[in-house]
Amino acid sequence: MAYTEHNNRFTEWWFKVVSWRETHIKERNFVLILALVVGVACGFAAQLLKLLIHLISGLLTSHFSATTANYLYLVYPVVGILIVLLFLQYVVKDNISHGVTKVLYAISRNKSRLKKKNMYASLVASSITIGFGGSVGAEGPIVFTGAAIGSNVGQAFRMSPRILMLLVGCGAAAGIAGIFRAPIAGMLFTLEVLMIDLTGATVMPLLISSITGATVAYVLEGYNSEFFFSQSEPFSVSKIPYTLLLGIFCGLVSLYFTRVMFMMESMFSRLKYRMLKVAIGGVILAGLIFVLPPLYGEGYGAINNLLEGDYSKIVDGTFFYVDRDNIWFIACFIVAIILTKVFATSATNGAGGVGGTFAPSLFVGAMCGFLFAFLLNNIFEGGVGISNKNFTLLGMAGLMSGVMHAPLMAIFLTAEMTGGYNLFLPLLIVSTLSYMTIRIFEPYSIYTMRLAKQGDLLTHQKDKSVLTLLKIDNLIEKDFKTVRPEMNLKEVVDIIATSNRNLFPVIDAEGVLVGIVLLDDIRNIMFRPDLYKKMHVTRFMSMPPARIEIGQPMEEVMRIFDKTNAWNLPVVEKGKYIGFVSKSKIFNSYRRVLRHYCDD
Repeated sequence: MAYTEHNNRFTEWWFKVVSWRETHIKERNFVLILALVVGVACGFAAQLLKLLIHLISGLLTSHFSATTANYLYLVYPVVGILIVLLFLQYVVKDNISHGVTKVLYAISRNKSRLKKKNMYASLVASSITIGFGGSVGAEGPIVFTGAAIGSNVGQAFRMSPRILMLLVGCGAAAGIAGIFRAPIAGMLFTLEVLMIDLTGATVMPLLISSITGATVAYVLEGYNSEFFFSQSEPFSVSKIPYTLLLGIFCGLVSLYFTRVMFMMESMFSRLKYRMLKVAIGGVILAGLIFVLPPLYGEGYGAINNLLEGDYSKIVDGTFFYVDRDNIWFIACFIVAIILTKVFATSATNGAGGVGGTFAPSLFVGAMCGFLFAFLLNNIFEGGVGISNKNFTLLGMAGLMSGVMHAPLMAIFLTAEMTGGYNLFLPLLIVSTLSYMTIRIFEPYSIYTMRLAKQGDLLTHQKDKSVLTLLKIDNLIEKDFKTVRPEMNLKEVVDIIATSNRNLFPVIDAEGVLVGIVLLDDIRNIMFRPDLYKKMHVTRFMSMPPARIEIGQPMEEVMRIFDKTNAWNLPVVEKGKYIGFVSKSKIFNSYRRVLRHYCDD
C-alpha cells in the first residue's frame, strides 16, 4: 500500500515536471538538452560494456599458455551461452538478438518505442557472451542499448514519434562514439545504417550526442586510439592500383560474409528445439575457437598484432605455435580465419548468444587487408613494396563498408579509431569500391535485408518510408453492409436503403468473400418490383478486381491499386472478409504521416 501511494505521488510530481517543460521550454531547445543527456548516459553504458567484457575475458584467459593449445576454449563459449540463455529466459523474458535490426524495426513499425529492459538486457547478455568467447561484437548491443536509452528518455517526457525517432538515433550514435571514441562515425552510423535523414532538425542533436558519448570515453580511457597504429610507410600514388584491387577483393569477401551469415541463420531458424541449437552452435563455436584462438571474442587483440607488425602472435595458444615463423603457414592460417569467422559468429548468435556483426566485419577486414599485402609481398620476388600495416587498416574499412553498406562511416570510423588520417585517400578508394562491388549482388546490408524482405524497412526515400509507416490494419473500413449469395433483389434493396455506401460485399455462411455488388450495376433493376423475387445476388454480383491480404506491405497495396485503377478494394484474411480499404483514406493518412515525418 505504501509503495502504491509513493508511486502515485511520484507520477503526480513527474506529470507536473513534464507539464512545466511543455509550457516553459520550446521543443527544439529541449531536444538538444535530451540529446546531451542521452549522450552522457550512452557514453557511460559503452564504457561499462567494455569494462565487463575485458573483466570477464581477463579472468578466464589470463593464465592461458601461448605455446600450446588451451582445452578450456572448448568449454568457455558453451558455458557463456548457457548463462545468457538462463538470463534471457528468466530475467529478460524476451528475444534481444540482432540488436540493430530490432532498432530499425522499432523505428519503422513501433513508433520508435523500445522497452525499458532493453536499456540493460543487451549490455549484460553481450558482455557475458563475448567475455566467455562468443565470436561476436559489442557494437550491435551498444547500439540497441543506446537506442533504448534514447527512446525511453523521450517517452518519459511524452515526446512525439518524430522526436523519439531522432532520440533513438542519438542513442545509437552516442553508443558507437562511446565504444570507439569516434564521434563522426557515430553520427554517420545513424545516417547510413539507421537511415535517419540529415536535416536542420537532426544534425545538432546527433552531433551533441556523438560528441558527448566520445567525450565520456576520452575522460575515462584517455586519448589513445582504440587500435594502436603507427604509419611507418607513407602511401604513394603508385600503390593506387593495389588499393583498387583490395577494394574489389573486400567487396567479394563482404558478399561471402553476408550470404554465409544468412545461410547459417536460416539453418538455425529451422531447428525447433532450443537445446539442439545450443548443442550445434556450441560445438561449431568451441571447435573453431580451439583450433583458431583469434576467433575468441571480438578478436581486437589479433587486429592490434597485425597493425603492430607482429603477425606471428596470431598463432599463440594453438597446436601450430612451432610454425609461427613459416610465412606460408601464417597465410594459410589467416585464410582459415577469414573463411570461418562468419561461421563462428553465426554459431554464437544461433546458439543463443547476444552480439553483433560489427566487430566481426572489422576483424575479417583486417585479416583480408593483411593477407592481400602479405601475399603480394611474398609471392613476387622482391615484393611489390606495399605496407602490410597500411593494408590491414584499409581492409577494415573495406569489409565494414561492404557488409554494412555504409562507406562514409567505414572511412571515418577506421580513421578515428586508429589515427590513420594520412591514409584518407586509399580509405576512400577501398571503401567505395567494396560498396560498389557488393551492391552489384546485394542491394541491402546485413542489417536491413531481414526487414526489407518483410516490407518493414525505412529508407531515405520519403515515399517508401511513409508507406512503410502506414499499416493496412489501421486503414480498414468496416461500415459496409454485407449481403448473401442466396438473397433476392428485394432483400438487397432493403439493405441499400439503410446504407450510405454504394458497394456491398457478398459473403457466404462461413464469412468468405465470394464477390461484390455495385450499386451502379443494379440501378436499372432495383426499382422493378416484378424482379424482386426472381433476381438473386448470384445473378448480378461481380468479382472484385483484386483482394488485399491482411498484413500486406503498403507499397505492395499501392501497386495493386495502381494496377487495377480501383478506388476501393476488399481486405481478406485467408479468404474471409475483413473490410475495405479505399484510396481516399490511404491518401489522407499518407499526407498526415508525411507532414509529421518530414516536419523539421
